[in-house]
Amino acid sequence: MTRPLTRVLVVDPELPEDDVVVAALEAQGYALRLVREGAGGEIQLRLWRPHAVLLELVLPDESGLDWLRRCHDDLGHAPVLVVTRHATVSLAVEILGEGAFTLLEKPVDPGSLIEHLRRALARRAASVDEASRAELEPGAETFGSLVSRSAGMRDAFRLARAAAPTDANVLIVGENGTGKELMASAVHEHSLRGSHPFIRLNCAAIPAELLESELFGHRRGAFTGAMADKKGLLEIAQGGTVLFDEIAEMPLALQVKLLRVLQEREFRPVGSTTSQRADVRVLCATNVDPDEAVRSGALREDLFFRLNTIVIDLPPLREREGDLALLVVRFIGQFAERHRRHVSGIEPQALRALERHPWPGNVRELEHVIERAVILCIGSDIRLDDLPDTVRHPMTVSRHGSMPIGQSLEEIERLAIVQTLERTRGNKRAAAAMLGIHRPTLYNKLRRYGLWHAEPITATDAEE
Repeated sequence: MTRPLTRVLVVDPELPEDDVVVAALEAQGYALRLVREGAGGEIQLRLWRPHAVLLELVLPDESGLDWLRRCHDDLGHAPVLVVTRHATVSLAVEILGEGAFTLLEKPVDPGSLIEHLRRALARRAASVDEASRAELEPGAETFGSLVSRSAGMRDAFRLARAAAPTDANVLIVGENGTGKELMASAVHEHSLRGSHPFIRLNCAAIPAELLESELFGHRRGAFTGAMADKKGLLEIAQGGTVLFDEIAEMPLALQVKLLRVLQEREFRPVGSTTSQRADVRVLCATNVDPDEAVRSGALREDLFFRLNTIVIDLPPLREREGDLALLVVRFIGQFAERHRRHVSGIEPQALRALERHPWPGNVRELEHVIERAVILCIGSDIRLDDLPDTVRHPMTVSRHGSMPIGQSLEEIERLAIVQTLERTRGNKRAAAAMLGIHRPTLYNKLRRYGLWHAEPITATDAEE
């Protein structure tokens, strides 16, 4: 049975259970509890902890305004929508002054009520703090935009919270799609540098010959095509944080210069004869075992020793017990809101298919699958047919080999990429070589199949 996403308490003596408004709300997937008196509403508010309240002003035992004042603390972040036929201008001002989200006059159009309710819930979601968000997901813990019930992720949250207020270097390790950038962003947001820029540099997505200029900047005439001075990311990020994503893909010559930045807290733009102060915090992320990267020569040992003050391991989705359904519910709500779709749940058969899938692309792959399903869904619940073939049907293996039978060429190619990445332990350079394609081609295919989504550089509050 599909669990409704949102609990709505209705405190209204006039609203029958077969009312058209009740039917419309239930059709949208909302879970409703109807009470006729203020006292009953207060009890349900404490026990059921609704996400929103619909309130009539005239109650048998008290006024709705008195109820709103008395229950203010128990409401928490739940918005109150007053729906009444007894509204006046002065009363509306008083009601809104007590914190009600809006006041609607009866008879209310169900579509209008649902739209106001959605807006109220969206504002609620934006206003809750970290502790409140954890309460929305029973048994779950949050850090930044990450949420989990699993022990491995909770350990990662504990380390991240301890490291965030310091300036310690942090190395985040995890497979593609496990949330390394989200973790880095959360560490930045919880740090003393949180009001300054957070900039991400993907060491694998920028050609080696351009990487030094992107990081350190350059002076006019430093090389062919350098027609003007350009700020590097270290200069743009002054006072903030820089995330070096896929640090093991950084050329060794540049790793030496990054080590100098960490040791001496200064850098020199390309073509410049003077050094500049580097007031930045450095976070790094990698999808390969850092010890193996050191042994293979991809990562300098001295740089690794500088980076691994705090190492945060993010487990793959397949090892995060209890998290898949939690994330599915969250993504359905997120994408239903973004794409204005009336999707609120998922059928059991579809959920079982998701639980069987190995998720080589981890949370990012799940996110893409749910977004696609929300867009394709024609009812209120995602069905098995809304999921891609690769999730609905496990690959059939021929007795003559490992080639899947009855699958499209795209599915076969996707499987080949997944298996090659597993063999190379996520090393995309080695995977591209084994597949006989260039790395940019592999990156394009990873994006196409929802296995990896990366932008070369992102910045918050960065100045050009």
